Amino acid sequence: MAGALAYRDHAPIVAAERSPLNLHRRIAGLLAAALALAAPLAGAQSFPNRPLKLMVGYSAGGGVDAMARLLAQRLPAVLGQQVVVENRAGASGMIAAEAVARAPADGYTLLLGETGMLITSQLQPRAGVDPLKSFAPVAGTFVMPLMIVANNELPAKNPQQLVALLKSSPGKYSYATSGVGTVHHLGFEMMKGQTQAFLVHIPYRGAAQILPDVISGQVPIGVVSAAAGLAQARAGKVTPIALMNAGRLAGAEQVPALADTLPGFDVAPRLMLLAPAGTPQSVVDRLDEAVRTVLASAEVAQSAAQQGAIPAYVPAGSLAKLLEQEAADWAGVIKARRIGTD
Repeated sequence: MAGALAYRDHAPIVAAERSPLNLHRRIAGLLAAALALAAPLAGAQSFPNRPLKLMVGYSAGGGVDAMARLLAQRLPAVLGQQVVVENRAGASGMIAAEAVARAPADGYTLLLGETGMLITSQLQPRAGVDPLKSFAPVAGTFVMPLMIVANNELPAKNPQQLVALLKSSPGKYSYATSGVGTVHHLGFEMMKGQTQAFLVHIPYRGAAQILPDVISGQVPIGVVSAAAGLAQARAGKVTPIALMNAGRLAGAEQVPALADTLPGFDVAPRLMLLAPAGTPQSVVDRLDEAVRTVLASAEVAQSAAQQGAIPAYVPAGSLAKLLEQEAADWAGVIKARRIGTD
């Protein structure tokens, strides 16, 4: 009885499933599912099929712009499409960042972001862009070392002497950077915090204004890009005290690292390729691999060194975690040094 009842209960369902209409629907559903599964693969195989735009939040001719153009010159050989650099300067790079964050999440509009975004977004919470949420990290590209330079009359000539001088003469000296809340500024504030030194910060607009005043003695110490500092140091106009990153820079091997005196100290603007949040993972992977290939070139390393930069490839997955950690670290510096509260 039980078996017969079960058969009668299910017999209409089996018959219905074999009807032409339902069979057609099932086939259509299976085709739709197959197409959905195949879409990411097809996207990865076809991307890119038109030129890409690489946006930069700083003016043409600067360090970030130079690295963007270095990538734009070499990525086409890997991707098979032209990469066009577009400069949209302003608001510490956040104007370009917002434009990319609002662009279609298809991988054709990218941003060469810089560590300063992590700081600006915390000091200017109304910026409209959250670097950790508004973008899909694609790859770390370069670091751009910073250099502490000094007037030639300053008694200190290396990191150890500088730390000793500043600690023994609180309030006597001042230092210049390219603005409040920049990596240059917060990096030097980190050094002050670790050494208990006291000196006044004088914000400038950039190295072009800082270096003449350091040379003349108007301000005794400056924090500038390694490229800008080296040019004046080689001319004998300033003393290169230290690099703020932990390693050495090709062509500047004689300049010591601040980490030689303060173990573990490592500050340098990081450049990274970012896509709008929601960009398909297959597209991110394609771009990530292209960046890795380009940065592996010895020619690229040599060209970057001429601009005071070091190739520093970081894959997409690792970059996301790295940015989270760096954002937390900078938040700690901002709070400890009371940046933006004066």
